[in-house]
Amino acid sequence: MPGEPRPGRGWLLRLVIAFAFAQGAVSMARPAVSYRALSLGADERAVGVIAGVYALLPLFAAVPIGRRTDHGRCAPLLPLGVVLIGGGCALSGTSGSLPALAAWSGVMGLGHLCFVIGAQSLVARQSAPAEQDRNFGHFTIGASLGQLIGPIAAGYMISERDGAMARTSTLALLVSAAVAAVSFTSLWRIEHARSALSPPRATVKVPVGGILRSRGVPAGIFISLAVLSTTDILTAYLPVVGEDRGIAPAAVGLLLSLRAAATIACRLVMTPMLRLVGRAVLLSATCLAGGLLCAAVALPVPVWALAVMLGALGFCLGVGQPLSMTTVVQAAPAAARSTALALRLTGNRLGQVAAPASAGLMAGLAGTGAPFVMLGALLVAAAGLGLRSGGAGNPPGPVAPAPGERARAGRNPG
Repeated sequence: MPGEPRPGRGWLLRLVIAFAFAQGAVSMARPAVSYRALSLGADERAVGVIAGVYALLPLFAAVPIGRRTDHGRCAPLLPLGVVLIGGGCALSGTSGSLPALAAWSGVMGLGHLCFVIGAQSLVARQSAPAEQDRNFGHFTIGASLGQLIGPIAAGYMISERDGAMARTSTLALLVSAAVAAVSFTSLWRIEHARSALSPPRATVKVPVGGILRSRGVPAGIFISLAVLSTTDILTAYLPVVGEDRGIAPAAVGLLLSLRAAATIACRLVMTPMLRLVGRAVLLSATCLAGGLLCAAVALPVPVWALAVMLGALGFCLGVGQPLSMTTVVQAAPAAARSTALALRLTGNRLGQVAAPASAGLMAGLAGTGAPFVMLGALLVAAAGLGLRSGGAGNPPGPVAPAPGERARAGRNPG
């Protein structure tokens, strides 16, 4: 509105850049951790457990961190997250046992959680309600850029020839720590003084049960859990599928990056898709198509067909994360948005703990393709929930302010 202080968009560009490097480090490190575990003698079940530990510490830390952010600033979480990501990557590379590798993978996951809660809360506070779909979409482009570049870099660094997997996976993890450190260059003065767009800081705690009872929050959490679990298993388990089918690590890295490139393409055209079909239909259709494509990954198809499926799957998976962020932010009480986002991330991490462990069990019992059938069923369930909830409680088309925001609509005097 005229006369109201509005933060410029330079902060968003710098946040996207920082997130791209932080996510790039994690996306390089996750497959490198899997390959390092294989070099240390891990089987499919052990790889699944190590992938699950990545999410274990964040599972318990998300809500307390969200509470703290509701009462204070977002920006301090960003450099803390970078330090933990970089440290976890470097120490994973130097660990010589599977338990140590799992522990440092958990530190990496905690750092990623800190960065993401701080960054998502920053976007929610510094974006007008009608801009949130767009800004969250642009924000998640940073994640997709990291997911595009990280696996390619890991794939070209890691080699299994002449017993070099242990040495080359260590190199990839140390390089990923250096990549994480580059994020610091974009984090200066990224949080503005509180503006008219920001909700008041929480003076009392909104009960977690009250947040979860807000219409739209549970649907947003489950959709996000399904989408992220799929992305996470693809990142951690495609190396295992590659080993089983004789696909080289470099080719696996390219396949993962193709998936990420398709996700970026989706987010670049998400706004016109929202205008065309609305949030409910878009969420449900992409989850349904993604579920069918994910299940098809289990088929013993040629590499070119696998690439086509992963590209289409990446496009479908590009919708769920940004729209679930907007859904949760607009459905939750204004003074508990960071906690609501933390609950969404708790759901994500719960999926990241349960899905890899389940994937490892299923892969050991039914083969390396079985986890993708499980994830396909999860996405189909998310499609039904998204459609039944009417886009998780928000009207289709351009995003309208949540009920608690209409009276303010960016005019918060405090």
